[in-house]
Formats: sequence, C-alpha cells, structure tokens
Amino acid sequence: MKQIFETKSVKRKATRTPGGKLVYNYRKKKVKTATCSNCKAKLGGIPRLRQFEINKLPKTKKRPERPYSGVLCAKCLEEAIKEKLATTTKVEKDGSN
Repeated sequence: MKQIFETKSVKRKATRTPGGKLVYNYRKKKVKTATCSNCKAKLGGIPRLRQFEINKLPKTKKRPERPYSGVLCAKCLEEAIKEKLATTTKVEKDGSN
C-alpha cells in the first residue's frame, strides 16, 4: 500500500520482507512535549504519546497528581496559589471591617 505522505519529513526504514523484497516502513511522527500555558516551559511527567496510547495508560502514568497538572508547571502553579491566597485573605480582611 502506497503512503499518502511521501515527504522528507516522514521517516522511513528499509526492511526486507520474507519474499526477499526490500520495502520501506514509514515511521510515525513523535508528539510534541506538553508545555506550560504561562511560561511555555516543558512539563515533566507527561508522556510523549499519541492520544489513543495515553488512553491505555493507568491514571497515575498520564500526569502528575497535583492541581493543574497538565496545564501549569510547578513554578507557575506555586505563583497562582500564592496569588489566590493573597486575594482571598484580602477579601476576608475587607469584609470583616
């Protein structure tokens, strides 16, 4: 079967069939790494797999166990939590007067 995307960006590997014929096997492209929505840093702990492969993984292997785990990096999450705490304490102090 002829591939649709016969471009240089698609990686190929030459393999020999049992009949002795030399054919190309086309490799799948790797998925981009997940990035933080604030600082665009690469997120650790999230696998570089296609969606159907991620669906087969157990929940603990899909992402870290913390809030905003697939969206924010640890530094940005810490800043967001501090901002949220600061605003809630400010609202509480203003409401008590």
